[in-house]
Amino acid sequence: MFKNVYKNKIILVTGHTGFKGSWLSVWLKELGAQVIGYSLDPPGDPNNFEACALHDRITHIHGDIRDFENVKTVFNQYQPDFVFHLAAQAVVRTSYEQPKLSFDTNTGGTVNVLEAVRSTPSIKVLVNVTSDKCYENREWVWGYRENDAMGGSDPYSASKGCAEIIFNAYLRSFFSRQASGERQIGAASCRAGNAIGGGDWGENRLIPDCVRALSSNRTVDIRNPKSIRPWQHVLELLSGYLWAGALLWDHPDTYSGGWNFGPGSAAHLPVADVVDRFIHAWGSGNWQDTSDPAAVHEAATLKLCCDKALTLLDWHNTLSIDQSIILAAEWYKEFYRKPKQPDMYELCIRQIQQYSEQAKAGRASWTMKQ
Repeated sequence: MFKNVYKNKIILVTGHTGFKGSWLSVWLKELGAQVIGYSLDPPGDPNNFEACALHDRITHIHGDIRDFENVKTVFNQYQPDFVFHLAAQAVVRTSYEQPKLSFDTNTGGTVNVLEAVRSTPSIKVLVNVTSDKCYENREWVWGYRENDAMGGSDPYSASKGCAEIIFNAYLRSFFSRQASGERQIGAASCRAGNAIGGGDWGENRLIPDCVRALSSNRTVDIRNPKSIRPWQHVLELLSGYLWAGALLWDHPDTYSGGWNFGPGSAAHLPVADVVDRFIHAWGSGNWQDTSDPAAVHEAATLKLCCDKALTLLDWHNTLSIDQSIILAAEWYKEFYRKPKQPDMYELCIRQIQQYSEQAKAGRASWTMKQ
């Protein structure tokens, strides 16, 4: 898997206590990496980090990416080979309530990480993770490409657009061969759609809202039933991040830059459609429209074009949208199973193995011997 690049490497993951960061940490550990996690406490209870007991399985460091001196100290101490930067304020509605926090974390925090990467001689690869919302959203019916304009009319989107501009400045000024001379850092900035999967209990997120309601036999409240988003299982986008990182190890010139890792057109669906499918996978439940005309603005239509990743990385999705939803529902049903809850770390590993086997059957490039 992934050219066996990650085995015995030191990998520093920021935001490892979050939904995507915790799944990435599990996968990297299973690939044989030494995982160093740097993050604040998990975002709420329950959470995937604690469900998987990751504090006992990887090196867990409590820290804030806004604290540059602490970030720099950790980088200097562990001298990682790879950095996966996922730490962020990741909720649009929270960005309206706490805009300064969002900019300080998503923009200022990214500067701190990039500056630490620049000054740490061991690092060969950086994978910077932002969001599909980094693009200036014009409500187009076609997907945004990597060379479309960055921007955002809400604080969250704007902070992610700023982070992309900052990344590009560091790539051109410090990480490229032309700028750095002999020492070159392979650096990718990755944007993905709405990730679904077990272990996400984030506030104001669709699948966690469904799980909280359905596990308590309550009706699911939906704020924006007609909004269209690109939906995919968390393992899909993580396979893209890991594949980009693996290719950057040997070919930093070729693969540095921006990459979209989104689903196919069949998975660009309205919120209401996704909820209907999740309720079907859960086995019971219903939803109601609680949309508020006075609510804060969120994009109505958002799609990604992933032709670049398909053409240059030979990367594509493995799961259909229904398979993704079923995999997520199965994880949550196991978590809430009584009287004995299974080992969620082992369940994550089983789902990673199941996904990898299906990807290999579909001849996904990252599963092939090179």
